[in-house]
Amino acid sequence: MEYPDKMTPAQRAAAKAKGEPADRVACNPNIGNGMARIAGYKISQFNDDPEALADAIIKTYRRFGSDGARIFTDLFLVSEAMGAKVRKPEDNTADLEEPAINDMSEFDKLKVINPYTDGRIPVHLRAMEIVRDEISSEVGVTGAVVGPFTNAFFLIGVEKMTKMLLKDPESVHKLCEISLQSCIALTDAVLEKGIGVTVSEPLSSCTVVSPKHFREFSAPYLKRLIDHIKARTGKLVIHICGITDPIWEDLVEMGVDVLSIDNVADMQKCAETVGDRMVIAGNVDPSAVMYAGSREDVRKATIMCAKQGLKAKKGFMIMAGCSLPVEVPIENIDAMMDTAREMGWPITEEKLDYLLSFDKYKD
Repeated sequence: MEYPDKMTPAQRAAAKAKGEPADRVACNPNIGNGMARIAGYKISQFNDDPEALADAIIKTYRRFGSDGARIFTDLFLVSEAMGAKVRKPEDNTADLEEPAINDMSEFDKLKVINPYTDGRIPVHLRAMEIVRDEISSEVGVTGAVVGPFTNAFFLIGVEKMTKMLLKDPESVHKLCEISLQSCIALTDAVLEKGIGVTVSEPLSSCTVVSPKHFREFSAPYLKRLIDHIKARTGKLVIHICGITDPIWEDLVEMGVDVLSIDNVADMQKCAETVGDRMVIAGNVDPSAVMYAGSREDVRKATIMCAKQGLKAKKGFMIMAGCSLPVEVPIENIDAMMDTAREMGWPITEEKLDYLLSFDKYKD
């Protein structure tokens, strides 16, 4: 343990669960591919070198002491394994180049993945084993699974899928079904490694689709994936980008245990509305604050996040609202973690008001 905490994340979580003293509030900056900068790799190395990917995750955890270690590089592992083409820059995050099919006449080309042979998934599975063996006694380790609705967009293209929601709902359901089966195949492979699962469903955001379309097209498949995961692990963590307040109650009913929200969502409203039934994680702005802000901006935003999260009776975790930009200043990540240590545990609104009353960093 290289970071200055008195407890490991595992010890901290166990103490809080028993109502015993803990050293600080839970905090996970959500670093993403910025781990390449911290560990001295090019992001492209993560595409075919599981040792590099695992080493970057381990070194990043040990550098900051965040409450979570996730094996994740981009959203396209499953769609790529199903035939999509992915653009892989030498030193930046991968992006979708071409969907798996051009239209529904090619649907039969789509096959449920074999996670042990297809695409880059075997690289991630091996990295999961390495990370698990090295640090899972200290911190919760998870593998990332993209949600079935989001993955379905990548199979036929975002623009075409958006039109199909209105004009061809039957085909949308077909794409979501085969997408779900591939997501389940990846989930099972991750769970076989003895770690947890986190689900990312960014295109289920109400910034992208209406709540009506979420309930019609995303929710049935997401619920089946959630049920599948919870039957095996008992716990489900999900992140959805953008505006999500119209579907918070839906997510509660689906059995979500931890909801990670974007910085455009209202942390206090979320905590007050559904924080009595799920843990809320979020939601410091990854761009305007973590990337472009000063250390004091980060400190104040982190404290405000905690002040709003206090309303969640089930508990909360401080996180960035989404994965941090690759070039986020390391000193700003330090500022977030150091602010969590400054707050300690337990925390009160009075203590947070006091911390907000002065500047710690004199730039």
